[in-house]
Amino acid sequence: MNNNIIKELYFENEPILSYLPGSSERLELEAELARIKSTAIDIPVIIGGKEIRTGNIGQCVLPHNHRKVIGEYHKAGKEEIKLAIEAALKSKHMWEELPWQSKVAIFLRVAELAAGPWRAKLNAATMLNQSKTYKQAEIDSACELVDFMKYNAYSLQQIYGEQPISTKNVWNKTVYRPLEGFIFAVSPFNFTSIAANLTGAPAMAGNTVIWKPASNAVYSAYVVYKLFQEAGMPDGVINFIPSNSGDISDSVLSNEYLSGIHFTGSTEVFFDLWSAVGKNIRNYRTFPRLVGETGGKNYIIAHPSADRTLLVQGLIDGAFEFQGQKCSAASRAYISKSVWADIKELLIEKASSLKVGDIEEIDTFMGAVIDKKSFDTISSYIEYARSSNNAEILVGGTYDCSTGYFVNPTIILTEDPHFKTMEEEIFGPVLTIYLYEDENYSEILSLCNNTSKYGLTGSIFAKDRYAIEEAEKELIHSAGNFYVNIRPTGAVVGQQPFGGSRLSGTNDKAGSKFNMMRWMSPRVTKEYFA
Repeated sequence: MNNNIIKELYFENEPILSYLPGSSERLELEAELARIKSTAIDIPVIIGGKEIRTGNIGQCVLPHNHRKVIGEYHKAGKEEIKLAIEAALKSKHMWEELPWQSKVAIFLRVAELAAGPWRAKLNAATMLNQSKTYKQAEIDSACELVDFMKYNAYSLQQIYGEQPISTKNVWNKTVYRPLEGFIFAVSPFNFTSIAANLTGAPAMAGNTVIWKPASNAVYSAYVVYKLFQEAGMPDGVINFIPSNSGDISDSVLSNEYLSGIHFTGSTEVFFDLWSAVGKNIRNYRTFPRLVGETGGKNYIIAHPSADRTLLVQGLIDGAFEFQGQKCSAASRAYISKSVWADIKELLIEKASSLKVGDIEEIDTFMGAVIDKKSFDTISSYIEYARSSNNAEILVGGTYDCSTGYFVNPTIILTEDPHFKTMEEEIFGPVLTIYLYEDENYSEILSLCNNTSKYGLTGSIFAKDRYAIEEAEKELIHSAGNFYVNIRPTGAVVGQQPFGGSRLSGTNDKAGSKFNMMRWMSPRVTKEYFA
């Protein structure tokens, strides 16, 4: 029986814990870090609640100590993927018919477990598997994960409450059905909370999900899956299938029951997904919903009136937190020459003093980049700048993969606004700066807007309100999330719904009603009272 109408679900953002030395949360985290490092686990494929071990093994290693293996995972092949599709479709009817309050209750329990007894598990797994500091892990795998679960529930209740106008003789009602078929969720390595949201948002709306986690973040993804199970997620609602991209894409993307893709990752992979859907479009029972957040070439613009202290902090945090491996990380900066004269030495000093190393040490600012492929890509950009006559490396430019995949924070100064590192996504701790004459501010706004094919995030630093207004107008399509006098990173669920346009994605705003609506297909009923 479903004879109640809930007025409003409660939401507030999860507080960030401090992890001061000797605090209870610090001691619990340290104990969990030690436990994970001392016990290598065996991670199965999970389909319909059943654990499957294929024998096709991948390893979970620490990016900052790549000889240390903390787990092995089994890769799903085409047979397992077929079974996962069958399990998702088999589970769909019961899950769809479950009252929405009961579905939401599971995810609210996920949030409470993540905020409490599972907090150290999630944070420790994320720190080790993705080389995040305690601070970056706490923001991600604890606070943002909790916020996604709670705010999605809050949004869902609001959506269900939106009903059409009825008249004297007609009662109009809207039912928000889940999509017909299954959802394919593809999660990235860089945010544990995003992995939880890519799977949890469609499932909360009544869909069943096939989940392919990033191969270099299977460990933390598995912890999220076990958290879902602990909260009471029924078997088959979310199916966990680590696999090679080629194996899964051929089977999933050609299946007639594919009804949606929830993706975060590279623009090139999203191109491939769109192409495959287009190729198979006549095979499907419905037009699949494609929701994706992809790359970025995010900018900071410093007007002559910029607050120098705020700007330096914005450049440091925006470019180098989590090794620049955020879709929103600042990668290019346009700074007026008068401002540069004031901040150059301070910026170099601060960037040079950032501690890079073991993420378990409390004063470490940056860990290692995720894997050898990333390391090689980032270092190739640094070497390109080093060999160029149009660029100068002011800070860093050094890297070492003998123990971990370490790239030191690097600042490049270029005289060419179209220099390679000003235009191409690097996804690492590399910031390129171009200096402009103070009087050319308007031209710089136009240059910034037209330089990149991406449109994810951007910042303007200025005290001059006319300059801020001009930037907001000129850069209207350059960033889905725009920041004034603060770094272009750190979107908070419920406060700054996140997503970009252009080739940065479909801009469906993770952690909002916009995203939740994508996993529904409304049905309107008109009943006539003669």
